Amino acid sequence: MRCLLPLLLAMLAAPIAAQAPLDIAIERRLALLLDLEVGDTVALGTETDGASRTARVGAIYEPLADPATIMRQDYRVRLHLPELAELLGTPDRVDRIGLAVVPGVDPAVAAEQLQRTAFGYDLLPTAEVAAESSTTFLVVSRFHRAIAVISILASAIFLLCLMLLKIEARRLDVAMLRFTGISRRTVAAALILEATVIAGVGSVVGAVLAAGASAAVNWHYRRLFDTTLLFSLLTADTVLWAVGLSVVLGVATGAIAAWRLVRQSPLTLWGRAG
Repeated sequence: MRCLLPLLLAMLAAPIAAQAPLDIAIERRLALLLDLEVGDTVALGTETDGASRTARVGAIYEPLADPATIMRQDYRVRLHLPELAELLGTPDRVDRIGLAVVPGVDPAVAAEQLQRTAFGYDLLPTAEVAAESSTTFLVVSRFHRAIAVISILASAIFLLCLMLLKIEARRLDVAMLRFTGISRRTVAAALILEATVIAGVGSVVGAVLAAGASAAVNWHYRRLFDTTLLFSLLTADTVLWAVGLSVVLGVATGAIAAWRLVRQSPLTLWGRAG
C-alpha cells in the first residue's frame, strides 16, 4: 500500500545512517524540478533543516489529473506505508485508506458491516466521497448555467433587433415583389429562407471559433500548470445543441421580422422606402 506525502526533500549531502535506503516513487514534475532520475539517492525528513533517512528513486510517475488539487501545485512522493509511518514517527496511524471490494459486493453494505467491527474511523463509499468533494464544482456549474441562460436571452433580443433592421432595409425590394403579383406568403418564405441560411452559416463559423478558443485555453493552462487536465471541453452534443439553438433563434427572429414587413401594403412599403 502506498501513501501520498507532501514533500520535504533535500539532496543528500552526507551519510545519514547505516540503514538501507528506502525505495520511493516521485512525480514527474518533481523529477524535472530537481533533475532526478531513477536510481538517484536523496534524503528524506520531516523538517526542512534536516533529514533522517536516505531514499532511492525507484520510479517516476505521472499523477492522475485532479481538479481539486490543481491550484495547490503540491509536489508528491510515494512511500510504502510502514516506512512512511516510521519516518513520521507515528506508527499505526493513517488519515485515509482505500479499500476495493470484489465484483458483486455493494460498497454501501460492505461499509456498514465493516463499521461495526471497530470504532474511531468512518467508512464511506467512493461515490459519497466524490459527491462531497465535488460540491464546489456543482456550484460553479450552476453559476455558469445561469450565465448561459442570461446570455442566450440577451443574444436572442439582439438577434431580433438585427433581423428587424435588416429586413426593414428591404422595404423597396419587398414592395417591388408585391407589385409584380408575388404573394405575401412567398415573400415571407424567401425572407425566412435567407434568415435560415445566415443563421446556419453563422452557427458553423461560431462552432469553429469555439473549437479554436477551447484548444487555446487548454494549451495555455496545461502549460501553466504542467498537467494533462482538460480545462475546456467541447463535445459533439454541445456543438449540436448550440447550432440547433442558433438556427432556431435565427429562423424565429427572421419569421417575426418578415411577417411584420409583409403585412403592410405595397404602397405603404414603397412610400416609406422613398
